[in-house]
Amino acid sequence: MPSYPYVLLSAAVSLDGYLDDTGPDRLLLSSPADFDRVDEVRASVDAILVGAGTIRADNPRLLVNSAERRAARTAAGKPEYPLKVTVSASGELDPAANFWHTGGEKVVYTTEKGARRLREDPVAADVVALGDDLDWRELLVHLREVRGVERLMVEGGGTVHTQLLRQGLADELQLVLAPLFVGDPRAPRLFGPGGYQEGRLRLVETRRIEDVVLTRYEPTAPGTGVLPAAADRHWLALACDLAAECPPSPTAFSVGAVVVAADGTELARGHSREGGDPVVHAEEAALAKIAPGDPRLAGATVYTSLEPCTHRSSRPTPCARLILAAGVRRVVTAWREPDTFVPDADGSGMLTAAGVDVVVLPEYAGRAAAPNAHLAP
Repeated sequence: MPSYPYVLLSAAVSLDGYLDDTGPDRLLLSSPADFDRVDEVRASVDAILVGAGTIRADNPRLLVNSAERRAARTAAGKPEYPLKVTVSASGELDPAANFWHTGGEKVVYTTEKGARRLREDPVAADVVALGDDLDWRELLVHLREVRGVERLMVEGGGTVHTQLLRQGLADELQLVLAPLFVGDPRAPRLFGPGGYQEGRLRLVETRRIEDVVLTRYEPTAPGTGVLPAAADRHWLALACDLAAECPPSPTAFSVGAVVVAADGTELARGHSREGGDPVVHAEEAALAKIAPGDPRLAGATVYTSLEPCTHRSSRPTPCARLILAAGVRRVVTAWREPDTFVPDADGSGMLTAAGVDVVVLPEYAGRAAAPNAHLAP
């Protein structure tokens, strides 16, 4: 399963939801202290992305302005500036824009058509063609696996933010609310219409910064099918944390599990040997807390740090069959079961054969395995 960087969306908007007005100069929505906060966030990431429209409209430099923060990056073995990234299907980019002539390395993601245009009218950046169309998942995989980007900050514009949110690819939204109105329907808005994921986002932080307010949100709604969404990573990380709460056993794995409805509502959680029961499994403990026949189970996702078991000696029904009996059709897991206790265990295979969508996020395997380090391989 491909892995993506942590994607952080950053934007400032007016009280009526606009990114800018229609005047010739950029409308400054943030306060001086918030501009410094943004500089701090930039210094913490591996790459900063803006759409081609933002380059045309704002001609940004996208720098880490603080010399101290740049020095800290260098001392940590990082480039002085994060990688600068833009996306353009057409390849229509101004070679004289500030974006290309300040900071460190740059990369343009485009189509085959856009790449041909950029060969004729080049910019000072690496050019990566993604095919006939722009695919955000392919772009994110390339950033992580080829460019080594672990954290990506996205600073606009509204079209880019909308696309990433609608596809469930944004791990965090940092939104600054400015105390003014724009009121011009011709002005650009932060989010456009369309089909977004279900449910409410989770409020992580609210902070006053001079006369603006910063709010940070995380998505909660699981992905659909076999495509991972940003919220899948949050819930799987929680399952791994629950595994660490298990009383250790020399004869069984330590596993955590969470059951989440399609709208992001947590239905139940559990972990191995919960409540003093020496043989209860994580998925079993979680599902037991949900009323049989709960209609939300059909659209729910089970997150489990270790793939559900297919054989067990302690109870007659393994967890994979409990999941099928509950009517759950999607499972996200971190770690395939080793042969420690059951040779050739394949809970993922059993579930897949029964029509369940199984998503494996191997980047969490280390966290899932850590509470089981005492077991013989």
